[in-house]
Amino acid sequence: MPQLETTATTASTATAPAAPKAARSTHTLALTSAATTVALMNYTAPVVTLPDTVAALHTPASAQAWLLNGTPLGLAALLLVAGSLADDYGRRRIFVAGTVALGVTAALGAFTTSTWLFTLARITQGAASAAILASSLGLLVHAYPSPRGRLHATGVWGAFVSGGIAAGPLIAGAMPTWRAAYGVLGAAALVIAALSARTLAESRAPRAGRPDLVGATVFSLALVSLVAALTLGRDGWLRAPVLLLFAAAVLLILLFAMVEHRTRTPMIDLTLLRHPRFLGSSAAGLFTGLGVIGLFSFLPALLQRTLGLSAMDTAWLFLLWSGLSFAVALQAKRLAGRVSPRHQLALGFALHAVAVLTMLGAIGAHSWTRLLPGLLIGGVGSGLLNAALPLVAVESVPMARAAMGSGAQQTFRYIGSCAGVALTIALVTSGGGAPAHGANIALVVSAGLALVGAAGVLALRERGA
Repeated sequence: MPQLETTATTASTATAPAAPKAARSTHTLALTSAATTVALMNYTAPVVTLPDTVAALHTPASAQAWLLNGTPLGLAALLLVAGSLADDYGRRRIFVAGTVALGVTAALGAFTTSTWLFTLARITQGAASAAILASSLGLLVHAYPSPRGRLHATGVWGAFVSGGIAAGPLIAGAMPTWRAAYGVLGAAALVIAALSARTLAESRAPRAGRPDLVGATVFSLALVSLVAALTLGRDGWLRAPVLLLFAAAVLLILLFAMVEHRTRTPMIDLTLLRHPRFLGSSAAGLFTGLGVIGLFSFLPALLQRTLGLSAMDTAWLFLLWSGLSFAVALQAKRLAGRVSPRHQLALGFALHAVAVLTMLGAIGAHSWTRLLPGLLIGGVGSGLLNAALPLVAVESVPMARAAMGSGAQQTFRYIGSCAGVALTIALVTSGGGAPAHGANIALVVSAGLALVGAAGVLALRERGA
């Protein structure tokens, strides 16, 4: 018996360190998923409150795209920067800073009284969200180093991207005013920040040298110029300000390439552009923004305007899409070993194309019931996309640069989102007083972009894959 006790004690002592490590990994997954959910809730909150916000801020039609594009502008401009800084300065440090900033800027957004102040608040919320999203996957890769653990963690995190998209409109629609929603989201972000500062373990990439601050600055300015041009372009692509912004974006991107070529610790390794897997990940993010996010960011406001639905009715209707997306993304890890992430992305894009084509004519018929099959099919497609995108992002780069890989993919995702929103609004309003005709055009274009995305991710693959 004494020998048995000694053996048991030894075994217990030997396995004891695993429990705290597993608990810390679970805490990391819980906190990064919670912060991501709040960031995406903040992102989608204006989807159902846009009419009320426009009325409260007296926003002209020409400026409405800015209310939707403020957050994706901040995201697109800072995601790659945030990912690089997270790898170099510390992922927990950038994550906590981003969560605090989101809490503060969301609360400030509730008190804005003009369109430009609200847009500025939304841009800073997007920048804060960039720090959260880019550093989250870096933290998860560090907490779950094994391929199986990484598959589980990125799958859960991707599901909570869908969860945030689903919950944002519901919370915003349930609040007495659109301003109250931002106050609630701000408070939630600050609570998560406090817990994260005490719980998360720090990690960073094993690189020597200073962070690439010059490259980060140039890249941010290039993306701000590009997204501003895309947003302003809906009022005329050949206007001088739009052309100047596009020219500035091109020049700044060329300057960025020169800076990255010369620095010892570049923000992004330009040799990755020769790897089909990295290009495929970036293309998947871009066409998700263009074809999926761009359409579904404006469609709820269009339904309120044309079908007379309330904000809450619209939120419940779109829960069919976003809620099913959450459920599918959460279960998609069961496809591992049977369906590759690349084929999962292609299937997700194909299902989105089918979904939006089934919605043709629904606006003209003033029938929300005709949208139901498309919302259900699209929810499955979106869930597959949200589950596969984070895994593809971290697998497209060396493990030590996971935050940068995440930032790169999501940068393209929100550049696509900005362009998609501007394109959708331009197409819907192109029919003058007949939004039904413009909506049908937007649906067909969205389907076409999704099919191009499917073809792109299938074509861009490593040899032998």
